[in-house]
Amino acid sequence: MLKQYGIYFEAERCVQCYACEVACKSLNGIEPGVKWRMVFDVWKGQFPHVLNRSISHACMHCAVPACEAACPTGAILKRLADGIVVVDRNKCIGCHSCQLACPFGIPQFGHDGRMQKCHLCVSRVEKGKEPACVATCPAEALHFGTAEALNELAAKKAARKLAEASLHPGATE
Repeated sequence: MLKQYGIYFEAERCVQCYACEVACKSLNGIEPGVKWRMVFDVWKGQFPHVLNRSISHACMHCAVPACEAACPTGAILKRLADGIVVVDRNKCIGCHSCQLACPFGIPQFGHDGRMQKCHLCVSRVEKGKEPACVATCPAEALHFGTAEALNELAAKKAARKLAEASLHPGATE
């Protein structure tokens, strides 16, 4: 594989605007009831110490996609050039095997009964642009890039958190 593209999400930057969901639906013409990118609200703690975060979630474009292995028709393919997992909806028979195999609950089925999911806005990526969800996020909570670049970003973020924790021992979120 030449590259592995992906998206890194920073929950603490998310402002719960759902712009990523809207951009995805708009660019891809996704029908009502189907979401390729989903924002979930997560609540933690007890009053008066309650914390709310949102999680923006879509296909992980796994290194070894369980959905691809489960598909009996070969409709799901991990592209070797960039690691993007795509679906040929013309080959899909709507058996839901991919949905059962996916540990993240990503595969979606619309009115036609065929599987659909995030494809990282592959036509935009091929033109050197970011996926719509990333380009639209006003808080810059979503980051697009190669696995190496995203791992480096995550490592820097972890190092900053450790440094901050050492300045404020015992502090919690």
